[in-house]
Amino acid sequence: MTIRVVAFGGGHGLSASLRALRRCAPELDLDITAVVTVGDDGGSSGRLRAERGGLPPGDLRQALVALAGDHPATRRSAGLFQHRFAELAVDGRTDGLAGHAVGNLVLCGLMELLGDPVAALEHAGAMLGSVGRVLPMSRQPVDIEARVRGVDPVRPDEVCTVRGQHQVAVTTGRVESLRLTPQAPAACAEAVAAIGAADWLIFGPGSWYTSVLPHLLVPQLAAAILTSPARRLVTLNLAAEKETLGLSVADHLAALRWYLPELTVDFVLADAKAVGDPEPVHRAAESLGARLVLAPVAVDDGTPRHDPAALGAALVPVLGADR
Repeated sequence: MTIRVVAFGGGHGLSASLRALRRCAPELDLDITAVVTVGDDGGSSGRLRAERGGLPPGDLRQALVALAGDHPATRRSAGLFQHRFAELAVDGRTDGLAGHAVGNLVLCGLMELLGDPVAALEHAGAMLGSVGRVLPMSRQPVDIEARVRGVDPVRPDEVCTVRGQHQVAVTTGRVESLRLTPQAPAACAEAVAAIGAADWLIFGPGSWYTSVLPHLLVPQLAAAILTSPARRLVTLNLAAEKETLGLSVADHLAALRWYLPELTVDFVLADAKAVGDPEPVHRAAESLGARLVLAPVAVDDGTPRHDPAALGAALVPVLGADR
């Protein structure tokens, strides 16, 4: 029996989750859909968004590459999508391609050619032999804004607005609230349908404020998540990032309930070493209705990165428990 999985996020965290799910796919017969944030305004994606309009392609590209097929030709295509042009000075001026990933340019071209980001992603997925589907959370780009306390160390109690996904991600203050502009972007209809048909919804790992929580701020997505018959799994990060400095592991779970008060979760998956004392995390998981599952899911070189093989091994008994 096919298990339909929808994974939410963006960037490296979602990529790690998708690579792990790919490893589970043959054993569990998974049908994988990635729903990706569309708020990126930094780097190559930010430049293309500012100059060409449309959705920022970087997080979408990373999700596609994570799901790319294993045939040698598709692996070469995946490598091409990830290739980033080096800086090349021409007559003392920086080459305009410098810093752009080839896949970002391909996706922008496909979106302009086909006139629809979902059609563009399906075409790119076919080029890469993708074993799952990648969808944007909305067909329109969004901006991420946060109310942040202590941005200025001279005024540690002052709260100000930080605008843009990149600026929120690197803020040195404490994020107190998050919002999108526009405040109620239309959800991608195909994403809403996938959520309604899913057996599992997976949140994280990833940048909590800029990759995970934004999905809960899209009203149609939030409603679909709450009404979906799917079970829900949260995969926790291995270390705090700049945007979540000061948040405990348990606080990450509390943030989900803060932005979507009716949300319930079935399982929380975490690395025992990253959690430390499991009791606060256990209580936070219980407050969401979830059972805490501890497993070694980090790479063994000491860096705070998920190992796709280890994460996949931890996911198999959870996702396949009730088959």
